[in-house]
Amino acid sequence: MSDYLSVSALTKYIKYKFDQDPHLQNVLLKGELSNFKKHSSGHLYFNVKDKNSVISAMMFKGNASKIDFEPKEGDEVLLEARVSVYERRGNYQIYVNKMHIDGIGNLYQKLEQLKKKLTKDGYFDQNHKKIIPKFPKKIAVLTAGTGAAIRDIHTTINSRYPLVEQIQINTLVQGEQAKYDIIEKIKQADDLNVDTIIIGRGGGSIEDLWNFNEEDVVKAIYACETPIISAVGHETDFTLSDFVADARAATPTQAAVMATPDQFELRQYIQQQKLSLTRFMKQQIQHQKQYLEHVASYYKFKTPTLLYDQQIQKRDDLEKQLNLAITFKVNQHKQKLELIKQSFNLKHFKQNIQREQSTINQKQTNLVKLMNHLIVKQRNNLTNKIENLNNLSPTNTMLRGYTIVNKQDKIVTSTSDLAENDNIVLTMKDGSVDAQVMKVRCNDDE
Repeated sequence: MSDYLSVSALTKYIKYKFDQDPHLQNVLLKGELSNFKKHSSGHLYFNVKDKNSVISAMMFKGNASKIDFEPKEGDEVLLEARVSVYERRGNYQIYVNKMHIDGIGNLYQKLEQLKKKLTKDGYFDQNHKKIIPKFPKKIAVLTAGTGAAIRDIHTTINSRYPLVEQIQINTLVQGEQAKYDIIEKIKQADDLNVDTIIIGRGGGSIEDLWNFNEEDVVKAIYACETPIISAVGHETDFTLSDFVADARAATPTQAAVMATPDQFELRQYIQQQKLSLTRFMKQQIQHQKQYLEHVASYYKFKTPTLLYDQQIQKRDDLEKQLNLAITFKVNQHKQKLELIKQSFNLKHFKQNIQREQSTINQKQTNLVKLMNHLIVKQRNNLTNKIENLNNLSPTNTMLRGYTIVNKQDKIVTSTSDLAENDNIVLTMKDGSVDAQVMKVRCNDDE
């Protein structure tokens, strides 16, 4: 019995072999996601398959948080993983370290990211959409100069509404330079004063249609003042140009239909309107005729004087009432005026005036006395100040025999300011003397 292994022992041994094999520690795989589930813990559990095989896989939360796209069922992916054995079930599986979208899937990822960004910025909002004119005079068609798209558009417009002028603007719709050419041609068409612009091309892969997913192209369509119909690819193809355009057509032919009315439907509509208008006019004429006959039979029109006899009498009554009202108002105001005159005593009023005039004269006399008193007081005050100022004046001091000593235009107030041989100026009451110091004697000198 010792020669027999347990299932756990065999599984551990196989897992050990897997874990020790360097070729299985970093395996690069590509395949399609299936049975994709995100656990509440944040770990991812899924299968990776191709046409012939399926491998179980899981990705821990830490690595899953670094994925730069939102994985979903059916995505084609590129994986970096290690291969090991899950002991509990005894089957091998891969533990994914990195996951990237594969090939075309990268474009779809880029498309979704750009779509979310532009949606958030408001480029696809309905309130920015312009109405497609119902009866256009000019239509600019931006597409390749040759191919089924331009033929379908021209043929459809010519059959539906030959009155419209078609302006063909040959535009690159594929290749590296197509993006810049599309933007330039949109601006060119917007300056032509056309009613509608159709941007279109035939179907193709996402790579072929990618120029119509470029952010700069979307912004050029958004900024265009002329209504734009986007007709890029087939019915199942969607580009960002379709979302930002004022209208989206499934095919170039449908774009031509959306841009123009049908001449046969217009003719039928005009004919119906003509019949409806004729019928309406006949009904109105008949109705007005009956009304005229009814009015003409009215008794007042048979005796016209009945129309104004009553009005003449009514006018006379109103005139009489107006005269009475005017007379009453005049008398009423005369009575009020008389009462006012009676209550107004002229003699008493004159006495009041004289009394007030006497009061004014008395106040004026008092004001003059007060002003004279203040003037005398201020004059005496000014005389006293002038006398005090004269007493303090240097000129008066010099009149008493004093002299002002200046050295270099500064008054000397102390012997310490002078030295022997200093030139000084002596200012007296009647002039000045230039002098030179012979000797300086201070009171402190012994």
